[in-house]
Amino acid sequence: MQPPTVSRFDVLFSWLAFPAYVWQGLGVRRRSTRFAPPPAKPWIESNGPDSGNPVKVLIIGDSSAAGVGVLTTGESLGGQLPGLLAEKLDRPVAVRISGNNSATAGQIRDYVVPHLAREDYDYICLNIGTNDAKNFHTGRRFCKEFGTLLYALKAKWPSATIIWAGVLDMASVPALPVLLGRILGIRSRIIDRNGKILCRERGALAPVSEWQPVAENFAVDGFHASARGYREWAEGLADYIAQLEAGSADPDPSPGG
Repeated sequence: MQPPTVSRFDVLFSWLAFPAYVWQGLGVRRRSTRFAPPPAKPWIESNGPDSGNPVKVLIIGDSSAAGVGVLTTGESLGGQLPGLLAEKLDRPVAVRISGNNSATAGQIRDYVVPHLAREDYDYICLNIGTNDAKNFHTGRRFCKEFGTLLYALKAKWPSATIIWAGVLDMASVPALPVLLGRILGIRSRIIDRNGKILCRERGALAPVSEWQPVAENFAVDGFHASARGYREWAEGLADYIAQLEAGSADPDPSPGG
């Protein structure tokens, strides 16, 4: 799988269009609905099988990890994953959510990872990169911050398998005007390309997402996922982890694999 296509013209265009990004971005910020994360629970456990060693999953990252866009934790990615995964594995599943609204890769590395307890996780699902793109972080800055975030996660949880969700092409986000969507689409593809390359180099997995950016999968703010969107995301993640457990998943789905 090749990394997302970003031409030199695309990169140049995104920088030349920076004033439009600021102007339209401020307009979207004024008009958009602002959601807080749903009430958090320390752990969410499956109600299915109770035999066998539990599979422990950490979901860490930005507002998508926190479940912004839905009213309850049970509707979020972390809330829906335990039951779906337990059904596939016929084992209990426990999920710890550590999502932080508006977080970037550097902030998760510096302010979240050091303060999490050293639980034994089987999988770390990393949802980060959208805010790096939205904040116009350069590819070089993201590589430094995301790359060292991967190092920090592997140092603290060396036996866990890290799965990065990648970054949605923001050109498809309903809340964004066409020009702003085009600009942030370029920036998000830069982040996604660099992140997938770093995952391959540093021992993390970056499976290709089949999540569909259709209207029903977005919350009323047109930016975050809806309960249906999180369900589709959780189903894809549960399928992938089940394949890893069975040894049938591609161990190197990142660029060049």
